[in-house]
Amino acid sequence: MAKISPMMLAPPLIFGAFAVMAGIGMFRDDPDALPSARQGQPAPPVVLTEFPGKTAFDDETLRDGEIKLVNYWASWCAPCRVEHPNLEALSKEGIPVYGINYKDQLGNAEAFLAELGDPYKGIGRDEQGRMALDWGVYGVPETYVVDGNGKIILRFAGPVTQRVIESTIRPALEEAAGH
Repeated sequence: MAKISPMMLAPPLIFGAFAVMAGIGMFRDDPDALPSARQGQPAPPVVLTEFPGKTAFDDETLRDGEIKLVNYWASWCAPCRVEHPNLEALSKEGIPVYGINYKDQLGNAEAFLAELGDPYKGIGRDEQGRMALDWGVYGVPETYVVDGNGKIILRFAGPVTQRVIESTIRPALEEAAGH
């Protein structure tokens, strides 16, 4: 009988360890969830450049007693295009959606809204991405549920799909209503 050397066992053991780790990762509750230091805390200050021809918003808007969504988006962002009809549907339901155009060219952003529609009750531009840093934005799109006192209830990174609306956004809106 031939002896099996420890060196011959290493590759299958390493592969097995990777397979176990991948399997655990696939069955986590929310594999897309990114941690948010802001969740449960007051929304950072709103410091935006005007979006010409559109209604602006500010800190007071976030603390006006109304539950709202704050959505970071850009014209160059393909997932932003995917989520846009869903934001429009939420807006038509009466849920206030505020938009922050992130590191974008004004003309491109205007064309994006002209083509796809404007679901935003208020909008501003974060041309350098400084406000996004304060909010903990990883990239666009990102959407926040903010209660009437300006507290962040939820941060969702990625496109808002129908599944996300039902499984994540609506429960966060209900939680915000309870505050």
